[in-house]
Amino acid sequence: MNTAHQTTAFLRSLRSVRRFSPQPIPQDVLLDVLEVARWTGSSKNTQPWHVIVVRERETLTRLATCGPFAGHLAGAQAAIVLVMEDAHRSFDEGRLAQNVMLAAWAHGVGTCIGSLYPEANTARAMELLDVPAKRGLHTAISLGYPADDQALRLSANPAGLTSVPIGRDDLSTLVSWERFGRSGASS
Repeated sequence: MNTAHQTTAFLRSLRSVRRFSPQPIPQDVLLDVLEVARWTGSSKNTQPWHVIVVRERETLTRLATCGPFAGHLAGAQAAIVLVMEDAHRSFDEGRLAQNVMLAAWAHGVGTCIGSLYPEANTARAMELLDVPAKRGLHTAISLGYPADDQALRLSANPAGLTSVPIGRDDLSTLVSWERFGRSGASS
């Protein structure tokens, strides 16, 4: 397999991980992930973000209560919280989140996005992390080594029984050529 195919295979292998092992993440791994974050592209290279690395168990546990789907933060070994220049930077925020997740996965560290909302939860998270009111905060990414092989397939629900779909729709249902709804690759 050539390098390009190895890279695209790696990109396709990223999965959300919501159950983590107690194994700590080495500092050099975190720093490498943060370097990738630093080099993430942004609109006009404005780099409209600041990131907060959270490793204190109590803070992770409290942060996990700041969103209806953020519970996995409580079991993570760390979280990277994306603090945006303001609340209107969702495109750059998405680019940053994806790069953080891929950089972590390159080290075998699983991740999952925790969205911090509604507004009252966002305010609690901002207060917890001393984020200035003019900034935007919506995303906290949990990090940790997967708890086991099934952590790539199972959610973090208490019973641990709900499977997360792994496959993807066929390209023919997702891609049109030249016009919406037109099938077949053009030559």
